[in-house]
Amino acid sequence: MAVYSPFLLIFSTSFLFFALAMAGKQHGPSDLLRPATGFGKEKLSHLHFYFHDIVSGRNPTAVRVASAPMTNNSATGFGAVVMIDNPLTEGPEPTSKLVGRAQGIYALASQETVGLLMAMNFAFMDGKYNGSTLSVLGRNAVFSDVREMPVVGGSGLFRFARGYAQAHTHWFDLKTGDAIVEYNVYVMHY
Repeated sequence: MAVYSPFLLIFSTSFLFFALAMAGKQHGPSDLLRPATGFGKEKLSHLHFYFHDIVSGRNPTAVRVASAPMTNNSATGFGAVVMIDNPLTEGPEPTSKLVGRAQGIYALASQETVGLLMAMNFAFMDGKYNGSTLSVLGRNAVFSDVREMPVVGGSGLFRFARGYAQAHTHWFDLKTGDAIVEYNVYVMHY
C-alpha cells in the first residue's frame, strides 16, 4: 500500500482545481498584461479630425529641415525631410476648434511616386483625450484617395494602443503646397 504525504495531497488537489478552472478560458497577450497594468477591458475608439499641413506664409507648421543634393531635381521630391507641428481640428476650416497637434516628421521616400514616410504623434489637447498621444509610423501615398497608416502605440489613455489611421485629402493648394487632410483613426486601447 502506498503512503502519500499531506503536502503531496494538498499540492495535487490544488493543482487539479487550478487546471480545471483554467481549462475553459482562452487567454491572449492582453489577458497577461491586465493584472500587471491594472487596466480594464480593451476597447475600440474612433477619432475623427482634420490635419492642417501649412508649408507657406509667415507661420508655416511644416518646415523642410533637410534634403539631398538631388531633391530639387526629383519629380517626387525624393530626399526631403520635413518637421511638422500641424494643428488638428474638429472641422476642415482653419478656424475650427483645435483638438491637438500632429508633431513629428515626414520624409519624401519614393523615387517613383510621391510617397511619404510619416513618423508622428497626435498630441491631443482637448476633451477626454487631453494629454494623451497616438504614435503613427507608416507610408503615406499622398495622391491615393484614402491612405492607411499603422498606429503603433500611444500614451496616457492610449497606453498599449494599436490600430490604423486613414487619411483622405480634403483640400490641396497646388500653388502653395498647403493641405487639409481628413483623418479617421481606429484604435484599440484600455
